[in-house]
Amino acid sequence: MRRLRLSPHNKLTRSLFLVISLLFFSLIASYIVVQHLIVGPSLQQFNKVLAYEIRTLMPEELILVDGTPLKISPALRNKIYNELGISFFDKKAALEEGLYWAKIDDELSEQMTEYLGGETEIWIENTLEYPVLWVNTHMSPSLWIRVPLTELGQNFLLPVYRQAIIFIIIVVAFFWLYSRFQNRPLNEVEYAARRIGKGVIPPPIPESGSSEMRSIIRAFNQMSSGIRSLDNDRTLVMAGVSHDLRTPLTRIRLATEMMSPEDSYLADSINKDIEDCDAIIGQFLDYMRTGKEMSLELCDMNNLLQEVISAESNSGKISEEHLHPEPINITANPIAVKRALANMVVNATRYGNGWISVSSGKNEEYAWFQVEDDGPGIPQEDRQRLFQPFVQGEQARSSTGAGLGLSIIRRIMEAHGGYVELDDSVKGGLLIRANFPLKAREDEDD
Repeated sequence: MRRLRLSPHNKLTRSLFLVISLLFFSLIASYIVVQHLIVGPSLQQFNKVLAYEIRTLMPEELILVDGTPLKISPALRNKIYNELGISFFDKKAALEEGLYWAKIDDELSEQMTEYLGGETEIWIENTLEYPVLWVNTHMSPSLWIRVPLTELGQNFLLPVYRQAIIFIIIVVAFFWLYSRFQNRPLNEVEYAARRIGKGVIPPPIPESGSSEMRSIIRAFNQMSSGIRSLDNDRTLVMAGVSHDLRTPLTRIRLATEMMSPEDSYLADSINKDIEDCDAIIGQFLDYMRTGKEMSLELCDMNNLLQEVISAESNSGKISEEHLHPEPINITANPIAVKRALANMVVNATRYGNGWISVSSGKNEEYAWFQVEDDGPGIPQEDRQRLFQPFVQGEQARSSTGAGLGLSIIRRIMEAHGGYVELDDSVKGGLLIRANFPLKAREDEDD
């Protein structure tokens, strides 16, 4: 099962970032529109009403509709002021009550000046509970009017913010689910491509998703089918060539057994050439098989190495062994591990001078085993080139082999997620180390 990965280079991450950015830009745009088309006109209307209230309540008498003057008693005036929450201060008291922390609003001041017909200043104080307007008019310059806007408390916009956050969460969650659904076919193609890279031909991928995605899957399935056909043809050709070559070699071997004793030296030379040819054919077949899908299991690497060491020690090939004292558990194909070690031993036997050492160990990330010999070694600049198929070392390390030994080892290690490295041995020869990962690779389950 694929795990969620939020990487800056991930398509889902970039799409989520784009959607969230668009949402925030739309919210900012909505805020600006609301401020200019709703809040602004509402404040203007409120400012106009406030101007009428001030103009009405500031004089000591009112003129009725029929022109009759009406005096307002101080008690009635104070009652009206208390009902509206309006209070009056001189400048010193106003500064102590909060005018000191207020800021002038030029736009509201200009509007109030127009409504009252004289110079007027409006200052806004933001308290913890609600905003407060401080008004100073031309009708009474020494008097400051305090008007609390209790309806616009600090939690006034909290429902709007809450709904906006809920809306963003719903949109992002829906987009994430939609993207996961849309990207599922692409993830299947990626997984299948990774398997092809490891030498495993996957089954056809079901066509799903958009029309463009279906076209990609269809083309990928055609490519996989073509690769599978080529691989089957190659295997069939190699099997046929191996059979056709080994059959005459077997006949030649039988013919040498019927040669006279006087020609025994010639028969021995022919049999040696036959063994070389047979070994080369075997290398070709091993190379063709290596890299195909392997059944992996948990096994003790030391036990596998010991089986090969025991078989090779009977022929006197291995001089020393230094295996890790504790079991080393790895997830691998046992046959492939033993084949890798056997190829290393054959390489050391062919190019060394008789001394071969096998050892194993592990660190935090990798378990390893290595084979050392006392041959002439390989120059540093030639080591990577020897991993290429059919490439052999120059001069002292030239041989009649096909040059596939190190290539086979490398393909085995790559199929296990590991790697091979070459170095100088303690006796100046070649050291070949195979490294197996101890932790499961992330792309195994992807």
